[in-house]
Amino acid sequence: MAAFDTSRPASGLSAGNVSTVFINMFSAFAAWNDARVTRNSLSKLTARELDDIGLTYGDIEDIATRVAR
Repeated sequence: MAAFDTSRPASGLSAGNVSTVFINMFSAFAAWNDARVTRNSLSKLTARELDDIGLTYGDIEDIATRVAR
């Protein structure tokens, strides 16, 4: 009696892998854009306005990258 192992993945890019690549690219772009918008919005605030919300200019990059994750 012969047995075939059919549970291994197909080699190369399948339709599922191609769509996953595009989904990952779109997600990365959306995260980058969210960080950009956050960075720009916070950069427009004055030092006093940032202090009112408990931030400094040095915190802007950390906050922007935290939003992107």
